[in-house]
This record gives sequence, structure tokens and C-alpha cells, in this order.
Amino acid sequence: MRIAVIVTTYNRPDALAAVLDGYLAQSDQDFELFVADDGSTEATARTVHAYQERSPFPIHHVWQEDCGFRAAAVRNLALSRTGAEYVIFSDGDCVPLPGYVAAHRRLAEPGWFVAGSRVLLSEAFTYQTLRESLPIQTWRIGRWLHAWRRRDINRLLPLLRLPGWGWLRKLRPLDWRSARTCNLAVWRADLVRVNGFDEAYSGWGMEDSDLAVRLLAGGVRHKSARYAAPLLHLWHHERERVALPDNQRRLAATRTSRVVRAQRGLDRYAADSARAHDGSP
Repeated sequence: MRIAVIVTTYNRPDALAAVLDGYLAQSDQDFELFVADDGSTEATARTVHAYQERSPFPIHHVWQEDCGFRAAAVRNLALSRTGAEYVIFSDGDCVPLPGYVAAHRRLAEPGWFVAGSRVLLSEAFTYQTLRESLPIQTWRIGRWLHAWRRRDINRLLPLLRLPGWGWLRKLRPLDWRSARTCNLAVWRADLVRVNGFDEAYSGWGMEDSDLAVRLLAGGVRHKSARYAAPLLHLWHHERERVALPDNQRRLAATRTSRVVRAQRGLDRYAADSARAHDGSP
């Protein structure tokens, strides 16, 4: 099974470097990674290039013009460039632990999308991590226990491993609220069937919920990756939420209509998708 990891970023090369360090440390390195860049300056391109030079797996840089928050569009653009069968979505401020990709590969199952959890780092601890290039992706539970006691992280439980959860992972098959693109894995065929992300969501908020709602309407069910594939979420300022009310209304309409396909979605990049599948440059 070919896997693509799509990581969104915008003008935060120090955080992106920490995230890419996390992927370089993966126990399973049989994947390709796309940095889906929502209009960053040249500093991000330099960071990506530096990691491309030393990565054992392919790293691609997909860039779009800075026209405000357009995460849905840049994810579609990156998705159109890969022919991988399975896609893991995350963000450029979410550091994976070494078993992250392996866990998602293990949890992949036809007919299901997989949503994982995250642990939030405090503002002070995030600055320390980036300033000192702390290899937090390699820390064991003892160090995280100490960090939790210091309130460097908001919770400890997601970092515990509970193998063999089995049927418990499918207790909430219709849950869309906990599906966030900071930690979400979906079969590419299912993404194509629902036409990817809806690019009508411009501005922060709800584009990931919309995808989950439409996947569910299309018969794909939710599977939990809790206690298997957590991420370490670096602190950041809250993004501007001017568009949130409109996006919430749009999501409510999608839920009511039970529409499956995005009207403005992945098919906009049909030529790129065709090249990805036939191996053309």
C-alpha cells in the first residue's frame, strides 16, 4: 500500500523543520511527503529544500499564491499530485512520534477513514522546543510525565499505547466532530469519490468537518486512532476567525442536504491527477 503524507504549512519554517524531523525519524519510511504550502515566503522553500537533500523518502513542495487561508485548496492541489492509495493529512505544526506512519498503515481498512488525537504543547515549551531543537519525537513516556507535571503539555493519556483496541476503535462510526485534518487518514479512492475538500471554505474553520460529513454521507465510516497515532501540536496564536460563521452555516447546509461531492473540489486539478497516476513529470 502506497502512502502519501500531506502536511499543510504557512510561513512557519521553524515549526515545519521540527515536523519534518519527526518524519525523518519514522520507523516506517515507505511513504512520500507533500508540503502543501498556502503561500509562504522563500524561507519555507529553503527549509523544504534542505530536507529534500537528506530525506530517505521523497519530499515534494506544492505552493499556491497567498490569497488568505485556503487550506482546502492547497490540500486538493497536493492530493492531485500523488497516486498513492492512502493519504495521511496533518499540519506543519504537528510533530509525529516515530511510530505514527506505521500505526496509520496498520489501522487502514477499506470503508473507513481514521482520525487520531493530539497533545498540545504550551507556549513556553513550544518556544523552547524550537529554539533548542529539542528532539521531542524521541522522548519516552517518563519525560512526558515530567513535562505534564510542569504543564508543558495539556494531557498525557494520548501518548500511552493501547494495542489491540480492535472493535473499540469503531464505537463511533458516524462521528464527524473529532475528525480533524491535523491527524486524519483516508483512502484516496474515497477522497476522489467525494471530490476532495470543498474549496468554498475559504478562511479558517470547518473544511475538515465538511470532508468528514461528506465521507459519512458516502458510506465511509469513522475509526479511531486514539492511543495509537498521537501528534505533538506546537503552540500557535489563534487564527483569525472572521469566516467561521459563514463556514458553520455552510457546514450545516451540507449536513442537512447529505451531499456527498464537493461542488468546487478535487476535479479542478484533473490534469494533475492524470499525471500522478501515469507517472508523468
